Amino acid sequence: MNFKVLIAAAALLASQSFAIIGIGAHYSPSFGSKLDAASTPQKVAENLKFSHEGFDGTMQGFGFKLWVDLLPIIDIEGTLNFQFGSYDASLWVKDPTNGTYQELPLEIEIGGTPFGKANPKFVTMTGDISITYPFTMLPIIRPYIGGGLSIHANSFVLNQGFVSALVDDPEIAGLIQEIAGLQNTEGLDAEAIQAKMLELQPKVNGLGDTMKQRVQDQALKEGLKTSVGGHILVGARFKLPIIPIAIYSNFKYYIGGDYPEEFSSGNMAVELGGGLAI
Repeated sequence: MNFKVLIAAAALLASQSFAIIGIGAHYSPSFGSKLDAASTPQKVAENLKFSHEGFDGTMQGFGFKLWVDLLPIIDIEGTLNFQFGSYDASLWVKDPTNGTYQELPLEIEIGGTPFGKANPKFVTMTGDISITYPFTMLPIIRPYIGGGLSIHANSFVLNQGFVSALVDDPEIAGLIQEIAGLQNTEGLDAEAIQAKMLELQPKVNGLGDTMKQRVQDQALKEGLKTSVGGHILVGARFKLPIIPIAIYSNFKYYIGGDYPEEFSSGNMAVELGGGLAI
């Protein structure tokens, strides 16, 4: 009799420990990714240079997950992850007073993003559809392995080529020509040179401000670059009986994906989170 009660209790425990459907949120950093820097200012036009830094290592991130246990031995889950890394970028405008270049750090302001106004960020977004196989039927904890399809989307990299294309803008080209003309002080006396210098500095500042705005506008036009790949994963979910809350963790290795030439993906990410499970 006691043996039957134990079997019934174990069956009840197992049935209540696994949910049919769940939805959650998680912390999701990626590892081993690298954005190559162009730290030495590169010429993009007369009297104008550009540089950007990079990053190497962990990209911070977050994501969301939906899972459905349709069959006894197969589960289906979908995730959407966002990872991002910050880097510095600067315009360098020639200072006519001493021949050196004045640094104008660039900030990108894109309305509606969680980043607001900040240094440029390289952002990757990955949507995964996975089929997983739970390789044990232990109550409370459910370890599994699996894999599936991945859809990647990433932002542009603010690089020399990107900025060079903006120099063709008529307003920017006009400002550059004005600056070049004001810098020519050959044959002028000291008073005339001083007058030119006073007129020149606002033009230099105006060029920097105009370039910042054009970069921001072009960033919005560029949109996201998408590609398709795959992934394999290993993970586990933990859920106590009756309580409709589950905790989960995944490790994913990605295969494929198309990224800018300056960026090398580490292809590895983790998901640590929890959510509602019913």
